[in-house]
Amino acid sequence: MNFNRIKNRLSFVLVMIGVGWSALSYSPQTFEAPPPGGNESAAELIAQADKLYAEREDLTRLRSGITALRRALTLEPGNYDAAWRLAKFNYYLGAHTKDESERDRAFRDGAAGGKRAVELQANKPEGHFWLGANYGGSAQHSTLAGLTSVDNIIEEMETVLKLDEGYQSGSAYMVLGQVYLTAPKMLGGDKQKAVEMLEKGLRFGENNAFLRLRLAEAYSAVNRNDEARKQLEALSNIKPSADYLPEYKEAMAEAEKLRAKIS
Repeated sequence: MNFNRIKNRLSFVLVMIGVGWSALSYSPQTFEAPPPGGNESAAELIAQADKLYAEREDLTRLRSGITALRRALTLEPGNYDAAWRLAKFNYYLGAHTKDESERDRAFRDGAAGGKRAVELQANKPEGHFWLGANYGGSAQHSTLAGLTSVDNIIEEMETVLKLDEGYQSGSAYMVLGQVYLTAPKMLGGDKQKAVEMLEKGLRFGENNAFLRLRLAEAYSAVNRNDEARKQLEALSNIKPSADYLPEYKEAMAEAEKLRAKIS
């Protein structure tokens, strides 16, 4: 691989938004042993973790949720629901912690959780989606991850579409659209294809704030600023679900920057 190709791959990785683009392999056995817990069942620990995830903006609560999920997997190593949640929770931690060591560990453990989930139930979308998310989070911050192919992440998201096209309100379409929008042409980048992919996702994600934001960005990239503004306006009119309020606030902050750019 020549220097320019390496540079292009790195540039591509650094602009991705955290749902992701790396083909690194992670062992599904890399979980650290959790501290001793009580007598809760795996189901009780998962329910406890879900309650803690609802307060994820407080990363201390999120970390407690991760600990609960690790305990659940210790009790039931084949528990699919604990495995994919571990991938999801770790992705959020990796994307929001300010500690580089914790960030890297979170994405690594999240990928391990995603791989375990895929191995347990490959015919369900959650493991595939959150595995890809953690690959992307790692790729954002790792030169080694950034040098690997994007094919695996595309494969994971296309698998999600085959299994459940509307999963997470069209979020797999959002990820694929961002790939085509941000990747250099030599790696398959195609801004018009990004628009088409994101428009498909909108059929399932009218209230998906990040999907509308990425569609607005794609419209702007192909000089369709009037349509970009319409997407930003639609985003502003979304009544966010309490379950996704942190994500809505992040999307709105990014939307204000885009609105200023295209006005």
